[in-house]
Amino acid sequence: MQHASEASPRCPIEGLLDIVGDRWSILILRDAFYGVRRFDGFQQHLGVSKKVLAQRLRAMTAAGILKRTAYQQRPPRFEYRLTAKGQDLFPILLSMSRWGNRWLAEPDREWLLLRHKDCGNIVEARLVCSHCGGPMTPARVKAIAGPAASKQDIESLTQAVRKSRA
Repeated sequence: MQHASEASPRCPIEGLLDIVGDRWSILILRDAFYGVRRFDGFQQHLGVSKKVLAQRLRAMTAAGILKRTAYQQRPPRFEYRLTAKGQDLFPILLSMSRWGNRWLAEPDREWLLLRHKDCGNIVEARLVCSHCGGPMTPARVKAIAGPAASKQDIESLTQAVRKSRA
């Protein structure tokens, strides 16, 4: 069976999942946002095998999410820093953390809170419209085809939605 993405440009969500769509990649990103940079630090904190960690770091480096830079020459040692492309994943991890606090934690027993450095308050991630500042919820947003969507992509999605409403 052919995915729609194989016939036309890929959905951005599908493309992202190809890069970071597994447990270890997401946890590596989380730790990178916490400030972990070295292989040993990731391996120790996550408990992931060295082979899997090396594979995920290579993949995220090749995708431009992380940048590998030497911090020692003898023996050669490297660290991994988020690139601008990697830092753009921050809202996704914030949203995942917010969801986990809301649906998995007991009331007032969150594992992670976020303090805004500018005002000092504990904050919660929220999605707002970049134009009017209003809240973005599924009921207030409508997905429309972008310039890369093919007629076939649009028709396929339209049919799937119709079948779901029938």
